[in-house]
Amino acid sequence: MRISAGFNRCGLAAMLSATAFFAGASMVSAKEKLVVAIYKSGTQQYFIDQGNGFTKAAEALGYKAKVINVELDANLAISAISDAIASGAAGIGLTAPDQAMGPAAAKAAADAKIPLVATDDSLKTGDGKPVPFVGFDGTDMGRKVGEKAAELFKASGWTSGSQYGVMSVEVQTLSVCNDRTNAAKAQMKGAGVDAAKIVSVAYDGTTNVSLEAVGPAITANPGVKKWVVFACNDEGVLGAVNALSNAGFKPDDVIAVGLGAYEACRPWKAGQPSMFKAALYLSGVDVGDAAARALIANIEKGTPLPEKTVAKTSIVDPKNYKDVMPCG
Repeated sequence: MRISAGFNRCGLAAMLSATAFFAGASMVSAKEKLVVAIYKSGTQQYFIDQGNGFTKAAEALGYKAKVINVELDANLAISAISDAIASGAAGIGLTAPDQAMGPAAAKAAADAKIPLVATDDSLKTGDGKPVPFVGFDGTDMGRKVGEKAAELFKASGWTSGSQYGVMSVEVQTLSVCNDRTNAAKAQMKGAGVDAAKIVSVAYDGTTNVSLEAVGPAITANPGVKKWVVFACNDEGVLGAVNALSNAGFKPDDVIAVGLGAYEACRPWKAGQPSMFKAALYLSGVDVGDAAARALIANIEKGTPLPEKTVAKTSIVDPKNYKDVMPCG
């Protein structure tokens, strides 16, 4: 759920400022060896992995870790930040449901005199400075997805016909997602795809909303018999391939390239024919580990938080994924 920016910014700023004031006045000396990770979609496998990486790294460094899932609800994120500060957390990692939360979240952490890192989705302070970031380079991710999709498209033989389409499933309200899908679309255009054949479909980052949104796009393009699909994350691609399957498309009719690989790998592991032909593997564990270590180094030693920590990514497919990643 997303709530209106006008109400949220004022309400968030007021609530977090009040929390930080009381925390600073009464609990500054009572901070525990506790770090908190707040995730916008904590039931997704990527964030489960990230929480595990965060927790394992924190415990290895002598800290407790608390992981909070807010399920795309900015109100829950507000409460989670407030609770973390009030409970004496020494540092917070935040994947925000709404990037408009950046200024208020950064101010709350600064007022409480604790470090804050943005994980996955970049945030800015009230004066426009970037909050220290741990995650991936969105444009680079999209470029790699688009390169692989273009490679598979060229090899398919579909380029000689007119009955193909490219479906870009997009979280259009999130800058890092736009970076990904815009870069992927640019690669497809560079491979000779007519821009008129690219269909953009909006969703919120979840599988069910992707499924619901893609259905009408399929219906609106009855002449398309072959689809290339990519999205902001694996959930977006999964929703799209489920919708295509429901519409009667077969695995050979679709070239889907995931972003995350944690959903893409499941049919590969089961030995099932799949519309997922490849995916970009992202290690949530690595991001969680890096976020916890950056926070604790700052807490313990005063080490400045790096402005940007970028984790590595790699393309996987049914033949090589076992050599690169675990698959739950």
